Amino acid sequence: MHQPEFTIGIEEEYLLVDRESRALAVAPEGYLEGLQAALQDQVSPEFKQCQVEIGTRVCGDIAEAREDLKRLRATVSEHAARHGLSPIAAACHPFADWKREHHTRKDRYDGLERDLAGVARRLLICGNHVHVGIGDDALRIDLMRQMSYFLPHLLALSTSSPFWQGEDTGMASYRVSVFDNLPRTGLPPDYSSWAEYQRSVAVLVDLGIIENTSKIWWDIRPSHSYPTLETRIMDVSPRLEDALTLAATTQAILRMLWRLRTQNQRWRTYGRFLVGENRWRAQRYGVSEGMIDFGAGTIKPFPPLMEELIELIGEDADALGCRDELERIAAIASSGTSATRQRATVAGAEAAGSDHTAAMEAVVDSLIEEFHEGL
Repeated sequence: MHQPEFTIGIEEEYLLVDRESRALAVAPEGYLEGLQAALQDQVSPEFKQCQVEIGTRVCGDIAEAREDLKRLRATVSEHAARHGLSPIAAACHPFADWKREHHTRKDRYDGLERDLAGVARRLLICGNHVHVGIGDDALRIDLMRQMSYFLPHLLALSTSSPFWQGEDTGMASYRVSVFDNLPRTGLPPDYSSWAEYQRSVAVLVDLGIIENTSKIWWDIRPSHSYPTLETRIMDVSPRLEDALTLAATTQAILRMLWRLRTQNQRWRTYGRFLVGENRWRAQRYGVSEGMIDFGAGTIKPFPPLMEELIELIGEDADALGCRDELERIAAIASSGTSATRQRATVAGAEAAGSDHTAAMEAVVDSLIEEFHEGL
């Protein structure tokens, strides 16, 4: 069987913050124009005026993706600094009020505001999308069905949004709670074929409800624009290396599923009801509590679960040249995610005598610092 290319592309959404106040800042006049002159179509505005989105080129391996993502992050930061701003890569700003942030005036975003009303106005959130090149339509749908099992694990590893409007939500990923209010989100349907997927989508397109599949926002989807599977469940990662770890893990899981197929095997698929329970556990706890292992019929702590995943897909990571990145999931599982660190920053600041406002500002400072690690 012909091996897919398994090329990789990473899209990240950032928030712009004022370096003095740590509050969100609208992209100033000339900022996006300067970025687009430097990065061309690899940068674009996002839904909110305080956001910016970047996308790597099509990369042959994770090493190539690292260099491109590093360049993109550094350029976004350099241009922001000229205006007294900094980007942060967190799925939610720790203390911003979504009611004060307005959407970007662009036909696509005007349409979202009109169609989705108050639900859209709360979308002060940032995600990380990983594209993996799989050129065959039928294979994309088959692998999407099986990949759904692993989406909660990726979400748990990525969690970076414990705070919302200055309050601890109790969630590791509050972003998911916000995004799930939109239609056509969550785990994808269990399509048995590419034709079934096309027939299903055509119903909404023919009725004029959506113009194309770019308005389908499942946790994983066949990309509208590229011959890729696009994994969308993850919070954006403050640290460059964490973003690369998640991308490499996604890439290696998909190669493992393809490898099973070449051996006339496949990963067992479970219904949305059961996988959704693990999705909730990831959203609520991140890596701090266990996840259901449906085959074993137990709830396993996250660190040994990740050790099992490394063993399962290690040979695929070796083939793709991303073993080092894959093995970092063990460190994330044991030490915690950005959500863990953000809460620790607040606890440390308050223990040192800071009030809650200053503690929230300290979180933003830590997110600025993490964004620039390795640049």
